[in-house]
Amino acid sequence: SSFLGRHLSDSRYSSSRKKQEGSRGACIPAGSMSGAEVATLGLATRAFAALSPQLLVAASTAVSLFSWLQLAKITLPAAVASLAILATIPFHLSAFYYHLTKDNFFDLDSYVSKGIEGHPNKKISFRDRIKVAALNELSVGRKVSRSSASHPLTSGKSPYIKGLDVSSLRGQSDPPLSEPEIVVGTIRMGFGHHRIAYSACSWGLQGQHKVLFHDLLNIKSPEADLIKETDRKYSMGSRIATEMGSFFERVWGRLTKSGDENMLRGTYLMAENIKPLLNGLPKDTPIIATHSLVGLTAVACGFKNVINLVIDNYPQWFVIVPGAVNLVQGPINHRTFLRWGVPQAEIRLAGHWCPADLVENIEQDCKARKARRAAKKPVRLLVPVGGAGAQRKFVTRFLEELRGPILAGEVQLMLNAGDHKHMRESFEASLSKMGFKKSDYEVIGSMQGVEDYAERLRSGSEPAKAITLFAFEDYFPAVATTDVLSRVADVLACKPSELAFYPVPKLMLRRVGDHEAASAVRAAELGDGTTEVRTVEDAVAWVKLFGLTDAVLSDMNDAIMLNGRNGVYDGCKTAVELAREMARGGRA
Repeated sequence: SSFLGRHLSDSRYSSSRKKQEGSRGACIPAGSMSGAEVATLGLATRAFAALSPQLLVAASTAVSLFSWLQLAKITLPAAVASLAILATIPFHLSAFYYHLTKDNFFDLDSYVSKGIEGHPNKKISFRDRIKVAALNELSVGRKVSRSSASHPLTSGKSPYIKGLDVSSLRGQSDPPLSEPEIVVGTIRMGFGHHRIAYSACSWGLQGQHKVLFHDLLNIKSPEADLIKETDRKYSMGSRIATEMGSFFERVWGRLTKSGDENMLRGTYLMAENIKPLLNGLPKDTPIIATHSLVGLTAVACGFKNVINLVIDNYPQWFVIVPGAVNLVQGPINHRTFLRWGVPQAEIRLAGHWCPADLVENIEQDCKARKARRAAKKPVRLLVPVGGAGAQRKFVTRFLEELRGPILAGEVQLMLNAGDHKHMRESFEASLSKMGFKKSDYEVIGSMQGVEDYAERLRSGSEPAKAITLFAFEDYFPAVATTDVLSRVADVLACKPSELAFYPVPKLMLRRVGDHEAASAVRAAELGDGTTEVRTVEDAVAWVKLFGLTDAVLSDMNDAIMLNGRNGVYDGCKTAVELAREMARGGRA
Protein backbone atom coordinates (compact mmCIF):
# COMPACT_ATOMS: atom_id res chain seq x y z
CA SER A 1 0.00 0.00 0.00
CA SER A 2 2.92 2.35 0.72
CA PHE A 3 4.35 1.70 -2.74
CA LEU A 4 1.01 2.36 -4.40
CA GLY A 5 0.56 5.52 -2.34
CA ARG A 6 3.90 6.84 -3.55
CA HIS A 7 3.08 5.78 -7.09
CA LEU A 8 -0.33 7.50 -7.20
CA SER A 9 0.87 10.68 -5.49
CA ASP A 10 3.90 11.02 -7.78
CA SER A 11 3.92 14.32 -9.64
CA ARG A 12 3.82 12.49 -12.96
CA TYR A 13 0.31 11.27 -12.15
CA SER A 14 -0.91 14.20 -9.99
CA SER A 15 -3.89 16.44 -10.71
CA SER A 16 -1.65 18.78 -12.72
CA ARG A 17 -1.46 16.07 -15.37
CA LYS A 18 -5.19 15.50 -15.76
CA LYS A 19 -6.26 14.53 -19.19
CA GLN A 20 -6.43 17.67 -21.30
CA GLU A 21 -8.60 16.25 -24.03
CA GLY A 22 -12.26 15.37 -23.50
CA SER A 23 -12.96 12.06 -21.91
CA ARG A 24 -14.08 9.16 -24.03
CA GLY A 25 -17.30 7.71 -22.65
CA ALA A 26 -17.25 7.32 -18.89
CA CYS A 27 -13.47 7.24 -18.72
CA ILE A 28 -11.91 7.51 -15.26
CA PRO A 29 -9.82 10.74 -15.20
CA ALA A 30 -6.11 10.13 -14.84
CA GLY A 31 -4.66 11.31 -11.53
CA SER A 32 -8.08 12.10 -10.08
CA MET A 33 -6.96 10.99 -6.59
CA SER A 34 -5.45 13.72 -4.42
CA GLY A 35 -2.55 13.11 -2.04
CA ALA A 36 -4.95 13.15 0.89
CA GLU A 37 -7.17 10.56 -0.76
CA VAL A 38 -4.20 8.31 -1.42
CA ALA A 39 -3.02 8.65 2.18
CA THR A 40 -6.50 7.82 3.42
CA LEU A 41 -6.64 4.74 1.20
CA GLY A 42 -3.22 3.65 2.49
CA LEU A 43 -4.36 3.98 6.10
CA ALA A 44 -7.52 2.03 5.33
CA THR A 45 -5.43 -0.76 3.77
CA ARG A 46 -3.26 -1.01 6.90
CA ALA A 47 -6.39 -1.13 9.04
CA PHE A 48 -7.73 -3.97 6.91
CA ALA A 49 -4.39 -5.79 7.30
CA ALA A 50 -4.68 -5.60 11.07
CA LEU A 51 -8.14 -7.14 10.91
CA SER A 52 -7.60 -9.89 8.34
CA PRO A 53 -5.04 -10.96 5.70
CA GLN A 54 -7.95 -11.54 3.33
CA LEU A 55 -9.06 -7.92 3.76
CA LEU A 56 -5.49 -6.81 3.07
CA VAL A 57 -5.46 -8.74 -0.19
CA ALA A 58 -8.83 -7.29 -1.16
CA ALA A 59 -7.80 -3.72 -0.31
CA SER A 60 -4.44 -4.00 -2.07
CA THR A 61 -6.14 -5.47 -5.12
CA ALA A 62 -8.61 -2.59 -5.16
CA VAL A 63 -5.80 0.00 -5.05
CA SER A 64 -3.85 -1.82 -7.77
CA LEU A 65 -6.94 -2.14 -9.97
CA PHE A 66 -7.84 1.54 -9.55
CA SER A 67 -4.27 2.56 -10.43
CA TRP A 68 -4.28 0.33 -13.50
CA LEU A 69 -7.62 1.73 -14.69
CA GLN A 70 -6.26 5.24 -14.36
CA LEU A 71 -3.14 4.54 -16.36
CA ALA A 72 -4.82 2.38 -19.00
CA LYS A 73 -7.76 4.79 -19.36
CA ILE A 74 -10.29 1.98 -19.32
CA THR A 75 -13.95 2.98 -19.45
CA LEU A 76 -16.11 1.96 -16.53
CA PRO A 77 -18.46 -0.25 -18.60
CA ALA A 78 -15.50 -2.09 -20.09
CA ALA A 79 -13.93 -2.51 -16.66
CA VAL A 80 -17.14 -3.85 -15.17
CA ALA A 81 -17.61 -6.27 -18.08
CA SER A 82 -14.02 -7.52 -17.75
CA LEU A 83 -14.41 -8.07 -14.02
CA ALA A 84 -17.66 -9.93 -14.59
CA ILE A 85 -15.92 -12.27 -17.04
CA LEU A 86 -12.99 -12.80 -14.64
CA ALA A 87 -15.41 -13.57 -11.83
CA THR A 88 -16.87 -16.47 -13.81
CA ILE A 89 -13.51 -18.22 -14.31
CA PRO A 90 -13.60 -20.11 -10.97
CA PHE A 91 -17.09 -21.39 -11.77
CA HIS A 92 -15.96 -22.51 -15.22
CA LEU A 93 -12.97 -24.34 -13.70
CA SER A 94 -15.18 -26.02 -11.09
CA ALA A 95 -17.58 -27.18 -13.80
CA PHE A 96 -14.63 -28.27 -15.96
CA TYR A 97 -13.50 -30.59 -13.16
CA TYR A 98 -16.69 -32.62 -13.60
CA HIS A 99 -15.99 -32.79 -17.33
CA LEU A 100 -12.44 -34.03 -16.66
CA THR A 101 -13.54 -36.76 -14.25
CA LYS A 102 -16.80 -38.01 -15.74
CA ASP A 103 -15.13 -40.79 -17.76
CA ASN A 104 -12.50 -41.78 -15.17
CA PHE A 105 -12.04 -45.50 -14.64
CA PHE A 106 -11.80 -45.02 -10.86
CA ASP A 107 -13.93 -42.83 -8.56
CA LEU A 108 -11.14 -41.11 -6.68
CA ASP A 109 -13.30 -38.57 -4.86
CA SER A 110 -15.32 -41.27 -3.11
CA TYR A 111 -12.12 -43.12 -2.20
CA VAL A 112 -10.30 -40.25 -0.50
CA SER A 113 -13.38 -38.87 1.26
CA LYS A 114 -14.46 -42.19 2.79
CA GLY A 115 -12.16 -42.16 5.84
CA ILE A 116 -12.87 -44.66 8.60
CA GLU A 117 -16.19 -45.55 10.21
CA GLY A 118 -17.59 -42.54 12.03
CA HIS A 119 -14.75 -40.30 10.83
CA PRO A 120 -15.10 -39.55 7.11
CA ASN A 121 -12.58 -37.31 5.38
CA LYS A 122 -13.67 -33.98 3.96
CA LYS A 123 -15.46 -34.09 0.63
CA ILE A 124 -14.07 -32.30 -2.37
CA SER A 125 -14.87 -28.60 -2.18
CA PHE A 126 -15.49 -25.86 -4.72
CA ARG A 127 -11.95 -24.61 -4.14
CA ASP A 128 -10.51 -28.13 -4.52
CA ARG A 129 -12.20 -28.55 -7.90
CA ILE A 130 -10.76 -25.23 -9.06
CA LYS A 131 -7.26 -26.22 -7.93
CA VAL A 132 -7.31 -29.62 -9.61
CA ALA A 133 -8.77 -28.30 -12.87
CA ALA A 134 -6.20 -25.50 -12.96
CA LEU A 135 -3.39 -27.95 -12.17
CA ASN A 136 -4.53 -30.22 -14.99
CA GLU A 137 -4.59 -27.30 -17.43
CA LEU A 138 -1.04 -26.36 -16.46
CA SER A 139 0.42 -29.89 -16.52
CA VAL A 140 -1.60 -31.61 -19.25
CA GLY A 141 -3.72 -29.03 -21.04
CA ARG A 142 -4.05 -29.94 -24.70
CA LYS A 143 -0.65 -31.64 -24.95
CA VAL A 144 -2.16 -35.13 -25.17
CA SER A 145 -5.70 -36.41 -25.56
CA ARG A 146 -7.32 -39.31 -23.74
CA SER A 147 -7.16 -42.48 -25.74
CA SER A 148 -7.83 -46.19 -25.26
CA ALA A 149 -5.21 -46.98 -27.90
CA SER A 150 -1.88 -48.63 -27.11
CA HIS A 151 1.63 -48.05 -28.34
CA PRO A 152 3.09 -51.22 -29.92
CA LEU A 153 5.84 -52.63 -27.74
CA THR A 154 8.87 -54.83 -28.17
CA SER A 155 11.66 -55.81 -25.81
CA GLY A 156 15.36 -56.49 -25.83
CA LYS A 157 17.89 -57.85 -23.37
CA SER A 158 19.46 -55.41 -20.94
CA PRO A 159 23.14 -54.81 -21.75
CA TYR A 160 23.84 -54.53 -18.03
CA ILE A 161 21.64 -57.03 -16.16
CA LYS A 162 21.70 -60.65 -17.29
CA GLY A 163 18.26 -62.07 -18.05
CA LEU A 164 16.36 -58.78 -17.77
CA ASP A 165 14.06 -57.74 -20.62
CA VAL A 166 13.69 -54.01 -21.31
CA SER A 167 10.67 -52.67 -23.20
CA SER A 168 10.73 -50.06 -25.96
CA LEU A 169 8.54 -48.77 -28.78
CA ARG A 170 8.22 -51.41 -31.48
CA GLY A 171 9.62 -50.61 -34.91
CA GLN A 172 8.49 -52.15 -38.21
CA SER A 173 11.16 -54.85 -38.13
CA ASP A 174 10.95 -55.58 -34.38
CA PRO A 175 9.23 -58.71 -33.03
CA PRO A 176 6.12 -58.25 -30.88
CA LEU A 177 6.46 -58.23 -27.12
CA SER A 178 6.39 -61.69 -25.58
CA GLU A 179 4.22 -61.90 -22.49
CA PRO A 180 6.22 -61.32 -19.25
CA GLU A 181 5.48 -62.98 -15.93
CA ILE A 182 6.16 -59.83 -13.91
CA VAL A 183 6.32 -56.20 -15.05
CA VAL A 184 8.37 -53.69 -13.09
CA GLY A 185 7.03 -50.30 -14.13
CA THR A 186 8.99 -47.13 -13.44
CA ILE A 187 9.83 -43.62 -14.60
CA ARG A 188 13.25 -42.08 -14.73
CA MET A 189 12.67 -39.10 -12.44
CA GLY A 190 16.02 -38.66 -10.79
CA PHE A 191 17.76 -41.89 -9.76
CA GLY A 192 15.43 -43.00 -6.98
CA HIS A 193 12.54 -44.60 -8.85
CA HIS A 194 14.90 -46.44 -11.20
CA ARG A 195 17.04 -47.60 -8.30
CA ILE A 196 13.99 -49.08 -6.59
CA ALA A 197 12.92 -50.69 -9.88
CA TYR A 198 16.30 -52.35 -10.35
CA SER A 199 16.13 -53.55 -6.75
CA ALA A 200 12.77 -55.22 -7.46
CA CYS A 201 14.19 -56.77 -10.64
CA SER A 202 17.16 -58.21 -8.73
CA TRP A 203 14.75 -60.27 -6.61
CA GLY A 204 12.50 -61.19 -9.53
CA LEU A 205 15.34 -62.57 -11.62
CA GLN A 206 16.42 -64.89 -8.80
CA GLY A 207 13.38 -67.08 -9.38
CA GLN A 208 14.13 -67.44 -13.10
CA HIS A 209 10.97 -65.50 -13.88
CA LYS A 210 10.56 -63.52 -17.07
CA VAL A 211 10.77 -59.94 -15.75
CA LEU A 212 10.08 -56.92 -17.97
CA PHE A 213 11.63 -53.56 -17.04
CA HIS A 214 9.10 -51.03 -18.35
CA ASP A 215 10.22 -47.39 -18.13
CA LEU A 216 7.42 -45.16 -19.42
CA LEU A 217 9.98 -42.65 -20.70
CA ASN A 218 11.53 -45.36 -22.88
CA ILE A 219 8.33 -45.49 -24.98
CA LYS A 220 8.98 -42.53 -27.26
CA SER A 221 5.62 -40.77 -27.62
CA PRO A 222 3.74 -37.56 -26.79
CA GLU A 223 2.71 -39.14 -23.48
CA ALA A 224 6.35 -39.79 -22.55
CA ASP A 225 7.23 -36.22 -23.54
CA LEU A 226 4.55 -34.98 -21.16
CA ILE A 227 6.18 -36.85 -18.27
CA LYS A 228 9.64 -35.63 -19.28
CA GLU A 229 8.45 -32.05 -19.10
CA THR A 230 7.15 -32.63 -15.57
CA ASP A 231 10.46 -34.21 -14.57
CA ARG A 232 12.42 -31.33 -16.10
CA LYS A 233 10.54 -28.85 -13.94
CA TYR A 234 11.03 -30.98 -10.81
CA SER A 235 14.78 -31.33 -11.42
CA MET A 236 15.11 -27.61 -12.06
CA GLY A 237 13.25 -26.85 -8.83
CA SER A 238 15.56 -29.18 -6.86
CA ARG A 239 18.69 -27.55 -8.26
CA ILE A 240 17.46 -24.00 -7.66
CA ALA A 241 16.47 -24.84 -4.08
CA THR A 242 19.84 -26.37 -3.20
CA GLU A 243 21.99 -23.83 -5.03
CA MET A 244 20.21 -20.66 -3.87
CA GLY A 245 18.90 -21.89 -0.50
CA SER A 246 17.12 -19.54 1.89
CA PHE A 247 13.70 -18.46 0.55
CA PHE A 248 13.87 -20.80 -2.45
CA GLU A 249 14.71 -23.79 -0.28
CA ARG A 250 11.79 -23.02 2.05
CA VAL A 251 9.36 -22.70 -0.87
CA TRP A 252 10.60 -25.92 -2.46
CA GLY A 253 10.44 -27.69 0.89
CA ARG A 254 6.79 -26.75 1.30
CA LEU A 255 5.99 -27.86 -2.24
CA THR A 256 7.49 -31.30 -1.67
CA LYS A 257 5.23 -31.77 1.37
CA SER A 258 2.05 -30.67 -0.42
CA GLY A 259 1.07 -34.06 -1.86
CA ASP A 260 -2.51 -33.92 -0.56
CA GLU A 261 -5.76 -35.27 -2.00
CA ASN A 262 -5.72 -32.64 -4.75
CA MET A 263 -2.24 -33.66 -5.85
CA LEU A 264 -3.45 -37.27 -6.02
CA ARG A 265 -6.47 -36.15 -8.06
CA GLY A 266 -4.23 -34.19 -10.43
CA THR A 267 -1.81 -37.10 -10.84
CA TYR A 268 -4.67 -39.49 -11.57
CA LEU A 269 -6.01 -37.14 -14.26
CA MET A 270 -2.57 -37.25 -15.88
CA ALA A 271 -2.62 -41.06 -15.61
CA GLU A 272 -5.89 -41.16 -17.54
CA ASN A 273 -4.11 -39.27 -20.35
CA ILE A 274 -1.07 -41.53 -20.65
CA LYS A 275 -2.78 -44.93 -20.75
CA PRO A 276 -1.35 -45.80 -24.20
CA LEU A 277 2.03 -46.28 -22.47
CA LEU A 278 0.65 -49.32 -20.58
CA ASN A 279 -2.30 -50.49 -22.67
CA GLY A 280 -0.03 -52.72 -24.75
CA LEU A 281 0.64 -55.05 -21.80
CA PRO A 282 -1.61 -57.94 -20.71
CA LYS A 283 -3.99 -56.68 -18.03
CA ASP A 284 -3.71 -59.75 -15.80
CA THR A 285 0.11 -59.55 -15.58
CA PRO A 286 1.26 -58.44 -12.11
CA ILE A 287 2.88 -55.00 -12.30
CA ILE A 288 5.16 -53.63 -9.58
CA ALA A 289 5.08 -49.82 -9.79
CA THR A 290 7.97 -47.81 -8.35
CA HIS A 291 6.27 -44.49 -9.07
CA SER A 292 2.69 -43.68 -8.12
CA LEU A 293 1.98 -42.33 -11.63
CA VAL A 294 2.80 -45.77 -13.06
CA GLY A 295 0.51 -47.45 -10.53
CA LEU A 296 -2.33 -44.98 -11.17
CA THR A 297 -1.97 -45.48 -14.92
CA ALA A 298 -2.12 -49.24 -14.47
CA VAL A 299 -5.32 -48.90 -12.41
CA ALA A 300 -6.80 -46.55 -15.02
CA CYS A 301 -5.97 -49.11 -17.73
CA GLY A 302 -7.80 -51.84 -15.82
CA PHE A 303 -4.85 -53.92 -14.61
CA LYS A 304 -6.05 -56.45 -12.06
CA ASN A 305 -2.82 -57.02 -10.08
CA VAL A 306 -1.08 -53.75 -9.26
CA ILE A 307 1.55 -53.42 -6.52
CA ASN A 308 2.64 -49.90 -5.60
CA LEU A 309 5.96 -49.44 -3.78
CA VAL A 310 5.32 -46.36 -1.65
CA ILE A 311 8.37 -44.10 -1.46
CA ASP A 312 9.73 -42.10 1.50
CA ASN A 313 8.73 -42.13 5.15
CA TYR A 314 6.44 -39.10 4.98
CA PRO A 315 2.76 -39.97 4.41
CA GLN A 316 1.08 -38.07 1.57
CA TRP A 317 -1.99 -38.96 -0.47
CA PHE A 318 0.10 -38.35 -3.57
CA VAL A 319 2.12 -41.58 -3.10
CA ILE A 320 -0.93 -43.86 -2.70
CA VAL A 321 -2.49 -45.80 -5.60
CA PRO A 322 -6.19 -46.56 -4.92
CA GLY A 323 -7.14 -49.98 -6.23
CA ALA A 324 -3.62 -51.36 -5.83
CA VAL A 325 -1.81 -53.16 -3.01
CA ASN A 326 0.29 -50.38 -1.51
CA LEU A 327 3.45 -51.65 0.16
CA VAL A 328 5.15 -49.29 2.61
CA GLN A 329 8.62 -49.26 4.15
CA GLY A 330 7.83 -48.26 7.72
CA PRO A 331 5.12 -48.16 10.40
CA ILE A 332 4.51 -44.39 10.18
CA ASN A 333 3.17 -44.66 6.65
CA HIS A 334 1.33 -47.90 7.39
CA ARG A 335 -0.61 -46.55 10.37
CA THR A 336 -1.25 -43.11 8.89
CA PHE A 337 -2.70 -44.45 5.65
CA LEU A 338 -4.95 -46.81 7.60
CA ARG A 339 -6.15 -43.84 9.64
CA TRP A 340 -6.86 -41.90 6.45
CA GLY A 341 -9.12 -44.70 5.28
CA VAL A 342 -6.98 -46.72 2.88
CA PRO A 343 -8.58 -50.20 3.08
CA GLN A 344 -6.56 -52.74 5.06
CA ALA A 345 -6.50 -55.04 2.02
CA GLU A 346 -4.71 -52.28 0.06
CA ILE A 347 -1.93 -51.39 2.51
CA ARG A 348 0.85 -53.59 3.91
CA LEU A 349 4.11 -53.08 5.78
CA ALA A 350 6.75 -54.72 3.58
CA GLY A 351 10.18 -53.36 4.49
CA HIS A 352 12.76 -51.25 2.69
CA TRP A 353 13.36 -51.19 -1.06
CA CYS A 354 16.85 -52.73 -1.32
CA PRO A 355 18.65 -54.86 -3.95
CA ALA A 356 19.14 -58.57 -3.34
CA ASP A 357 22.96 -58.44 -3.40
CA LEU A 358 23.09 -55.89 -0.58
CA VAL A 359 20.51 -57.66 1.59
CA GLU A 360 21.86 -61.17 1.18
CA ASN A 361 25.41 -60.07 2.13
CA ILE A 362 24.51 -57.95 5.18
CA GLU A 363 26.26 -60.17 7.73
CA GLN A 364 29.43 -60.56 5.65
CA ASP A 365 29.72 -56.87 4.78
CA CYS A 366 28.98 -55.58 8.29
CA LYS A 367 31.57 -57.89 9.81
CA ALA A 368 34.12 -56.69 7.24
CA ARG A 369 33.37 -53.06 8.17
CA LYS A 370 33.76 -53.80 11.87
CA ALA A 371 37.09 -55.53 11.20
CA ARG A 372 38.30 -52.45 9.29
CA ARG A 373 37.40 -50.20 12.21
CA ALA A 374 39.14 -52.53 14.68
CA ALA A 375 42.26 -52.38 12.49
CA LYS A 376 42.10 -48.54 12.45
CA LYS A 377 41.81 -48.43 8.67
CA PRO A 378 40.83 -45.13 7.00
CA VAL A 379 37.11 -44.35 6.96
CA ARG A 380 35.94 -45.27 3.45
CA LEU A 381 33.33 -42.67 2.50
CA LEU A 382 30.97 -43.05 -0.48
CA VAL A 383 29.48 -39.75 -1.68
CA PRO A 384 26.94 -40.11 -4.53
CA VAL A 385 25.04 -37.34 -6.31
CA GLY A 386 21.30 -37.68 -6.95
CA GLY A 387 19.69 -37.98 -10.36
CA ALA A 388 18.49 -34.37 -10.43
CA GLY A 389 22.09 -33.19 -10.08
CA ALA A 390 21.29 -31.05 -7.05
CA GLN A 391 23.48 -30.58 -3.93
CA ARG A 392 26.49 -29.33 -5.92
CA LYS A 393 27.33 -26.48 -3.55
CA PHE A 394 26.94 -28.51 -0.34
CA VAL A 395 28.78 -31.61 -1.57
CA THR A 396 31.75 -29.72 -3.07
CA ARG A 397 32.18 -27.69 0.14
CA PHE A 398 32.01 -30.92 2.11
CA LEU A 399 34.68 -32.42 -0.14
CA GLU A 400 36.99 -29.41 0.27
CA GLU A 401 36.69 -29.49 4.06
CA LEU A 402 37.91 -33.11 4.07
CA ARG A 403 41.31 -32.17 2.66
CA GLY A 404 43.06 -32.49 6.04
CA PRO A 405 41.67 -35.95 6.95
CA ILE A 406 42.45 -37.22 3.42
CA LEU A 407 46.08 -36.03 3.54
CA ALA A 408 46.40 -37.49 7.05
CA GLY A 409 45.31 -40.90 5.75
CA GLU A 410 42.17 -40.88 7.89
CA VAL A 411 39.63 -40.86 5.05
CA GLN A 412 39.27 -42.53 1.64
CA LEU A 413 36.76 -40.99 -0.75
CA MET A 414 34.60 -42.59 -3.42
CA LEU A 415 32.87 -39.80 -5.35
CA ASN A 416 30.06 -40.80 -7.71
CA ALA A 417 29.28 -37.91 -10.08
CA GLY A 418 26.80 -40.11 -11.95
CA ASP A 419 26.10 -39.05 -15.51
CA HIS A 420 26.17 -35.34 -14.62
CA LYS A 421 28.93 -33.56 -16.52
CA HIS A 422 28.58 -30.46 -14.33
CA MET A 423 29.12 -32.55 -11.19
CA ARG A 424 32.26 -34.18 -12.57
CA GLU A 425 33.62 -30.74 -13.46
CA SER A 426 32.72 -29.43 -10.00
CA PHE A 427 34.42 -32.35 -8.27
CA GLU A 428 37.53 -31.92 -10.38
CA ALA A 429 37.58 -28.16 -9.72
CA SER A 430 37.32 -28.77 -5.97
CA LEU A 431 40.09 -31.37 -6.04
CA SER A 432 42.31 -28.93 -7.92
CA LYS A 433 41.49 -26.24 -5.38
CA MET A 434 42.49 -28.67 -2.63
CA GLY A 435 45.91 -29.08 -4.27
CA PHE A 436 45.33 -32.51 -5.85
CA LYS A 437 46.62 -33.11 -9.36
CA LYS A 438 44.82 -35.47 -11.73
CA SER A 439 47.52 -38.04 -11.04
CA ASP A 440 46.59 -37.93 -7.36
CA TYR A 441 43.20 -39.56 -7.86
CA GLU A 442 41.75 -42.38 -9.95
CA VAL A 443 38.89 -41.89 -12.42
CA ILE A 444 36.63 -44.84 -13.31
CA GLY A 445 34.08 -44.48 -16.11
CA SER A 446 32.73 -47.97 -16.91
CA MET A 447 30.54 -50.50 -15.16
CA GLN A 448 33.23 -53.14 -15.55
CA GLY A 449 35.70 -50.81 -13.89
CA VAL A 450 33.29 -50.36 -10.98
CA GLU A 451 32.84 -54.12 -10.58
CA ASP A 452 36.62 -54.72 -10.67
CA TYR A 453 37.24 -51.94 -8.15
CA ALA A 454 34.63 -53.31 -5.73
CA GLU A 455 35.96 -56.86 -6.07
CA ARG A 456 39.49 -55.72 -5.19
CA LEU A 457 38.21 -54.01 -2.05
CA ARG A 458 36.11 -57.02 -1.04
CA SER A 459 39.23 -59.20 -1.28
CA GLY A 460 40.94 -57.00 1.31
CA SER A 461 42.95 -54.67 -0.91
CA GLU A 462 42.96 -50.90 -0.50
CA PRO A 463 42.13 -48.44 -3.32
CA ALA A 464 45.01 -47.40 -5.58
CA LYS A 465 44.43 -43.77 -4.58
CA ALA A 466 42.84 -42.16 -1.52
CA ILE A 467 40.31 -40.50 -3.83
CA THR A 468 38.40 -42.30 -6.59
CA LEU A 469 36.08 -40.38 -8.90
CA PHE A 470 33.34 -42.29 -10.72
CA ALA A 471 31.84 -40.49 -13.73
CA PHE A 472 29.84 -41.91 -16.64
CA GLU A 473 28.33 -41.10 -20.00
CA ASP A 474 25.46 -43.59 -19.57
CA TYR A 475 22.60 -43.56 -17.13
CA PHE A 476 22.63 -47.14 -15.79
CA PRO A 477 26.21 -47.14 -14.39
CA ALA A 478 25.43 -43.82 -12.71
CA VAL A 479 22.62 -45.51 -10.74
CA ALA A 480 24.15 -48.94 -10.23
CA THR A 481 27.57 -47.75 -9.04
CA THR A 482 26.21 -46.58 -5.68
CA ASP A 483 24.57 -49.96 -5.13
CA VAL A 484 27.78 -51.85 -5.94
CA LEU A 485 30.04 -49.59 -3.86
CA SER A 486 27.71 -49.58 -0.85
CA ARG A 487 28.95 -53.07 -0.02
CA VAL A 488 32.57 -51.88 0.32
CA ALA A 489 31.90 -48.47 1.88
CA ASP A 490 32.26 -47.85 5.59
CA VAL A 491 29.82 -44.94 5.37
CA LEU A 492 27.34 -43.81 2.71
CA ALA A 493 27.10 -39.99 2.82
CA CYS A 494 23.94 -38.97 0.98
CA LYS A 495 20.78 -36.93 1.26
CA PRO A 496 17.87 -38.77 2.91
CA SER A 497 16.36 -40.08 -0.32
CA GLU A 498 15.73 -43.71 -1.27
CA LEU A 499 19.29 -44.43 -0.09
CA ALA A 500 18.28 -43.59 3.49
CA PHE A 501 16.69 -47.06 3.61
CA TYR A 502 19.81 -49.00 2.52
CA PRO A 503 21.57 -51.52 4.83
CA VAL A 504 24.82 -49.56 5.15
CA PRO A 505 25.95 -47.04 7.82
CA LYS A 506 24.76 -43.63 6.65
CA LEU A 507 25.70 -40.01 7.17
CA MET A 508 22.45 -38.24 6.29
CA LEU A 509 23.40 -35.02 4.51
CA ARG A 510 21.21 -31.95 4.04
CA ARG A 511 17.86 -32.76 2.41
CA VAL A 512 16.67 -31.38 -0.93
CA GLY A 513 12.92 -31.46 -0.14
CA ASP A 514 11.29 -31.28 3.28
CA HIS A 515 9.55 -34.62 2.70
CA GLU A 516 13.00 -36.28 2.93
CA ALA A 517 13.50 -35.25 6.57
CA ALA A 518 11.32 -38.13 7.79
CA SER A 519 13.52 -40.65 5.96
CA ALA A 520 16.53 -39.47 7.97
CA VAL A 521 14.48 -39.92 11.13
CA ARG A 522 13.68 -43.50 10.07
CA ALA A 523 17.40 -44.27 9.60
CA ALA A 524 18.35 -42.73 12.94
CA GLU A 525 15.64 -44.59 14.83
CA LEU A 526 16.61 -47.91 13.25
CA GLY A 527 20.21 -47.22 14.28
CA ASP A 528 21.73 -47.53 10.79
CA GLY A 529 22.21 -43.80 10.12
CA THR A 530 22.70 -40.38 11.65
CA THR A 531 20.06 -37.72 11.99
CA GLU A 532 19.98 -35.18 9.17
CA VAL A 533 23.16 -33.08 9.04
CA ARG A 534 22.30 -29.56 7.90
CA THR A 535 25.75 -27.93 7.77
CA VAL A 536 29.10 -28.83 6.20
CA GLU A 537 30.85 -28.25 9.53
CA ASP A 538 28.62 -30.80 11.27
CA ALA A 539 29.12 -33.32 8.44
CA VAL A 540 32.92 -33.05 8.76
CA ALA A 541 32.64 -33.45 12.54
CA TRP A 542 30.72 -36.70 12.07
CA VAL A 543 33.38 -38.03 9.69
CA LYS A 544 36.08 -37.25 12.25
CA LEU A 545 34.00 -38.95 14.96
CA PHE A 546 33.76 -42.11 12.84
CA GLY A 547 37.57 -42.27 12.87
CA LEU A 548 38.09 -41.28 16.50
CA THR A 549 35.94 -44.02 18.02
CA ASP A 550 34.82 -47.47 16.93
CA ALA A 551 31.57 -47.19 18.88
CA VAL A 552 29.42 -45.29 16.36
CA LEU A 553 30.07 -47.39 13.25
CA SER A 554 30.21 -50.61 15.26
CA ASP A 555 26.76 -49.87 16.69
CA MET A 556 25.40 -49.03 13.23
CA ASN A 557 26.67 -52.29 11.77
CA ASP A 558 25.22 -54.26 14.68
CA ALA A 559 21.88 -52.53 14.11
CA ILE A 560 21.98 -53.36 10.39
CA MET A 561 22.60 -57.06 11.11
CA LEU A 562 19.74 -57.11 13.61
CA ASN A 563 17.43 -55.29 11.19
CA GLY A 564 18.41 -57.72 8.45
CA ARG A 565 17.47 -60.72 10.58
CA ASN A 566 14.12 -59.06 11.30
CA GLY A 567 13.36 -58.54 7.60
CA VAL A 568 13.53 -54.73 7.70
CA TYR A 569 15.30 -54.58 4.31
CA ASP A 570 13.14 -57.24 2.58
CA GLY A 571 10.63 -54.88 0.94
CA CYS A 572 11.43 -55.69 -2.69
CA LYS A 573 11.64 -59.38 -1.87
CA THR A 574 8.13 -59.16 -0.37
CA ALA A 575 6.85 -57.30 -3.45
CA VAL A 576 8.16 -59.96 -5.83
CA GLU A 577 6.72 -62.77 -3.70
CA LEU A 578 3.32 -61.04 -3.80
CA ALA A 579 3.60 -60.60 -7.58
CA ARG A 580 4.34 -64.30 -8.02
CA GLU A 581 1.33 -65.15 -5.87
CA MET A 582 -0.83 -62.86 -8.03
CA ALA A 583 0.52 -64.54 -11.16
CA ARG A 584 -0.68 -67.86 -9.76
CA GLY A 585 -4.14 -66.38 -9.34
CA GLY A 586 -4.15 -65.31 -5.69
CA ARG A 587 -4.10 -62.03 -3.81
CA ALA A 588 -3.87 -62.94 -0.15
